[in-house]
Amino acid sequence: QLSHPHALTIEEEIQTLSQVLAAKEKHLAEIKRKLGINSLQELKQNIAKGWQDVTATSAYKKTSETLSQAGQKASAAFSSVGSVITKKLEDVKNSPTFKSFEEKVENLKSKVGGTKPAGGDFGEVLNSTANASATAPEPLPEQTQASP
Repeated sequence: QLSHPHALTIEEEIQTLSQVLAAKEKHLAEIKRKLGINSLQELKQNIAKGWQDVTATSAYKKTSETLSQAGQKASAAFSSVGSVITKKLEDVKNSPTFKSFEEKVENLKSKVGGTKPAGGDFGEVLNSTANASATAPEPLPEQTQASP
């Protein structure tokens, strides 16, 4: 126990303030209950307010701006790389070596299978399959021989 009168007065004031604070917190809880405000809604509001506070800081703004610039530079770099690759592929396609190879493949193709792809186009294959299934199948050699 404190025996100094001033200390006793301060101690009593602290107790009184604690009681007033508890009563006010109880009253606030009652008001929130009547308004339908629950802990989850309060948490959402606190998070939204916190995020708003973070995005308002100069550090966030500077970081956001830096990342945006980095993204733009990366995008430009990828575009540039794509253009270079496209140009190189066009150069290869137009090179005499590729043209010669392409001609040899075309010559081989015409010698082996003519101008049409082997097996005909899709329509021809479809029609021949339909015609084959509509006609009676030819008997197999084993089926034409007499059974012993």
